[in-house]
Amino acid sequence: MNHLGDANLRTWVLRFTALLAADAPDQLAWLRERELETKDVVDELELLCRISEGLTERGAFAPQNLRSFRAIGRRLGEIDTACRTGLWADALSADPAWSEIRDLARQVLLTALGDWRQPLPRPVRPHTGDH
Repeated sequence: MNHLGDANLRTWVLRFTALLAADAPDQLAWLRERELETKDVVDELELLCRISEGLTERGAFAPQNLRSFRAIGRRLGEIDTACRTGLWADALSADPAWSEIRDLARQVLLTALGDWRQPLPRPVRPHTGDH
């Protein structure tokens, strides 16, 4: 890694990957107070896969991580457009693609951190404009 920005991006990628790798009940518990649209999650995940390319080139991830990220990207591309609508909490249990993505995310974490069991990301508070 050669940039502070790379370290921050790597952290963001790993946090999102931890959410993807979590057991389904943990994912659903995390989503309980959030209404994330599946389309938005897919968009973020596609961005994560693109970012991982550059991070790997700069040494922030091992080549085997990139293979897993590329496999995640391919699997995302196979998700039918109709399955990208609605809440992600519903899609997690209805679409088997998310189980396969969970396994691939676990591979990333095993390679990068030695264990796929990682804390889930803390919620981001919406910006209200107040100081």
